Amino acid sequence: MNSPKDEDRGGDRIAKLLARAGIASRREVERMIAEGRVKIGEETVTTPATLLTSLKGVSVDGKPVAAPEPPRLFRFHKPAGLITAERDPRGRPTIYTALRNALPRGTPRLMPVGRLDLNTEGLLLLTNDGELKRAMELPATGVPRTYRARTFGEVSQQQLEDLIEGITIEGVRYGSIDANMERRTGRNQWIEMTLAEGKNREVRRVLEHLGLQVSRLIRTAYGPFRLGDLQRGQADEVKQVEVERFRKGLRQG
Repeated sequence: MNSPKDEDRGGDRIAKLLARAGIASRREVERMIAEGRVKIGEETVTTPATLLTSLKGVSVDGKPVAAPEPPRLFRFHKPAGLITAERDPRGRPTIYTALRNALPRGTPRLMPVGRLDLNTEGLLLLTNDGELKRAMELPATGVPRTYRARTFGEVSQQQLEDLIEGITIEGVRYGSIDANMERRTGRNQWIEMTLAEGKNREVRRVLEHLGLQVSRLIRTAYGPFRLGDLQRGQADEVKQVEVERFRKGLRQG
């Protein structure tokens, strides 16, 4: 699909532009292209490397793609018991069930930045911009995530501090974790952990490896964005100036 004219003008890959326009994440867009769902005019796009300077004439599933809106970012206080997905084959409620009531009418399609497990609660960021989503999720950008875990069992502050060197569990290497005991009552304690990788179930796996039972897990921050006093099940929009400041910092990183 690349034409010499496209190459001469430069431009961006269509997968990047569609992700930027909030159609889906770049990986999902690549899947759509492989399934023949993306067209330029009447011609089906065959490669995500197709170069374009704009999305004029591009359609997905027969629907014209609108020009991308500026990147927007929302905070959502996810309750436990919701799936971080658009739909669940088992029929369990998803974050979008709650978001229908929490977001103002006219909010664009939003994609979650990373995921929170079914039983994990707290800060979930959502964006209309697939490129911002991808940048925030990549381990290479090192965006820190902070959690508070209520646990039961025996653990020492030294064991927690040793996690700063990383840890290998059943052949999986987890990077540096900044972990501290917040408070302890008997064998119950609250532990705060900050990490930058966000591997699947990382916090739970590490704490369980230390012999602890996790009864509650709350994400309190993702990068500079904090849960604060946002009530459970509620959402609000991050100020545009804060989003732009954060994006510029990512580009420099």
